[in-house]
Amino acid sequence: MLGTTDPRDHELARILIRHSTEAKPGQMVFIQCFGRDTLRLGAACAEEAIKAGAAPFVNLVEPEIQRAVLRKGTAGVFKRLGQFELKQMKDADCYIAIRGTDNAFELSDVPRKQLDLHAKNGGKAVMEYRVNKTRWVVLRYPNSSMAQMAQTSTAAFGDFYYRVCCVDYAKMRRAVQPLRQLMDRTREVRVKGPGTDLSFTKRGIKSIPCAGECNIPDGECFTAPEKTSVSGTVQFNTPTIWEGAPYENIFLSFENGKVVEARGADNGQTKRLNKVLDQDAGARYVGEWSLGFHPHILEPMRDILFDEKIAGSFHMALGRCYEMADNGNKSALHWDMVCIQRPDYGGGEVYFDGKLIRKNGLFVTRELKGLNPQNYK
Repeated sequence: MLGTTDPRDHELARILIRHSTEAKPGQMVFIQCFGRDTLRLGAACAEEAIKAGAAPFVNLVEPEIQRAVLRKGTAGVFKRLGQFELKQMKDADCYIAIRGTDNAFELSDVPRKQLDLHAKNGGKAVMEYRVNKTRWVVLRYPNSSMAQMAQTSTAAFGDFYYRVCCVDYAKMRRAVQPLRQLMDRTREVRVKGPGTDLSFTKRGIKSIPCAGECNIPDGECFTAPEKTSVSGTVQFNTPTIWEGAPYENIFLSFENGKVVEARGADNGQTKRLNKVLDQDAGARYVGEWSLGFHPHILEPMRDILFDEKIAGSFHMALGRCYEMADNGNKSALHWDMVCIQRPDYGGGEVYFDGKLIRKNGLFVTRELKGLNPQNYK
């Protein structure tokens, strides 16, 4: 039984169908629900898809079964599964992923070699097709697991979640345009802060504003550095989870675009971190750099869909770049890491072509001040 649907699920479903994926009559909307809690929103999305004249297909993925397959699967198993999943993805016009596992660490004991085997034998191909060839959106569902990660009550987290996810994305889309234009004109970026003095160039690489199209919640503008241009150091100050394992205080040092030193909060994290970065030739290079500005997201909660949008933050992803902001980096990895630059997190500055554009988390130039939280909540 699905239980009682929260009326706010229908408001969010309308955003997903009408704004994010722009589903049209006759199109196929592939709705993938990870964990049973997500079925309520999945049902609401199916209803909204039908109202739009589209055909919804709802698929439930149980994380416990996903773990068992990943742990025991062979190259042949993963290849055949990848072929089937790619056929599904190719037949979909729109893709909605709703993630709501009961345990954020469910995949923490899947061996690294198994994850690599899955990626190389179909997983990566399905991901790349979905990202580059479908209209897609990814989000979480507010269950008790998410509330625990955010260290709040389930009810309070639900209120926060819907306030954040159902923000006025049309207004956000207008507010971010001056940043996109400035970022497009920029040739050199420098970021400074505690433990951070990082620079890179981005000639000819597009800047992509994000206002509810591919992520819910949303609120960022991203680009990519020229692959071998990244130099200096960066100290991330938000915790993160990668493939079920926790990391804190990740420090990276770059030379000629490549991570030459990577540390976590302790020796165990450092060892795991470097194993991830050694998985293929592109994993130690940067595929994305972005500024976050969602007005209602202020604190990290170990969920990257929220954390990378934190007001006054920047994030960068090691590994695979996006096709729309292509710097040529190819990898099975795409790992976003976040640094908050507001004064309560140590502050910091962002410079475009030598000009200060953001200080201590607030945009300082006239054309960008509209993105500061007080101006477009």
